[in-house]
Amino acid sequence: MKKEGYKVAVVGATGAVGNMMIKVLERRLFPVSEIVLLASGRSSGRKMKFKGVDYPVQELTENSFEGVDIGLFSAGGGISAKFAPCAAQAGCIVVDNTAHFRMDPEVPLVVPEVNPDDIAQYPKKNIIANPNCSTIQMLVALKPIHDAARIKRIVVSTYQSVSGTGKDAIEEMLNQSREIAQATQWSKDDGLDSLWESLRNFKTMKTSVYPHRIGYECLPHIDVFLENGYTKEEMKMVWETGKILDPTIKVTATTVRVPTFFGHSESVNVETEKKLTAQQAREILSKAPGVKLWDDPGKNRYPLTALAAGEDFTMVGRVREDTSIENGLNLWVVSDNILKGAALNAVQIAEILIQKYI
Repeated sequence: MKKEGYKVAVVGATGAVGNMMIKVLERRLFPVSEIVLLASGRSSGRKMKFKGVDYPVQELTENSFEGVDIGLFSAGGGISAKFAPCAAQAGCIVVDNTAHFRMDPEVPLVVPEVNPDDIAQYPKKNIIANPNCSTIQMLVALKPIHDAARIKRIVVSTYQSVSGTGKDAIEEMLNQSREIAQATQWSKDDGLDSLWESLRNFKTMKTSVYPHRIGYECLPHIDVFLENGYTKEEMKMVWETGKILDPTIKVTATTVRVPTFFGHSESVNVETEKKLTAQQAREILSKAPGVKLWDDPGKNRYPLTALAAGEDFTMVGRVREDTSIENGLNLWVVSDNILKGAALNAVQIAEILIQKYI
């Protein structure tokens, strides 16, 4: 017999993603009978609202999961490595938003619009992994195209907001941007050389989050560099696409941090086995779960981070045929990285869990 309600723990409740998980649980009317908010000892005692009621944040310990049905984790890979097995051992099903378990062959890696049936594998470790935010939105857009025409190769470049790094990154971008704007004296009547001279002083600006300034800058560097010259963020998209969608698809990625607050954007090029026209692709995407087609260049309609912010769907536009190859398409894909790229995807997994498995 199905339960009427579930005891849910949110690990990392005070962080941006944890906070959003709480909001999504409430907004989607997830049947929570009891909520447990967990974070580090520094946040212990802090109050957070759920359904209009204040709940105290508790310190995360190995004994925090007694009687908990579902644990939504978003407190960093090290925390998940230590505490997710404790939760699983206590009978709690963990949905982990970190990278720690993603490539574990005994842990399903799930995007509900793409491979929901993989959730059935959760009893192996009582853990389900949430993919990387950039992978999630890309595969939500590409799954219907793959089903229709079989994707052979993906070339993706991402433009990822600073919120993907956290609150300190948002603050750093704001402070740097203010400092540059206040110190730069220039008008359109001045020459560009004058602007360049003003900006020279900020080439080696003090930073604490990123290796270079992010204010008015783009950094082709997300996560650490690996021996093959790619960053780990780039290789996550390669590895995760194979595990979630199809291991035969060839993927290459370039990931870039850009000075926007929320929302990740992606330029996605795919080569397919079967020819799809741009119009056929639009028709497919217009009916795809989790996708909002926003594609009318004549009216300047294409996905923007401002449009995707706070929205559950993944926006897709600029759909056009790749004129350099026979069977190719280009897409512009935008999604809220904190929402669909993290919190919402985790709650959707939990929804399928209670509907089909527990």
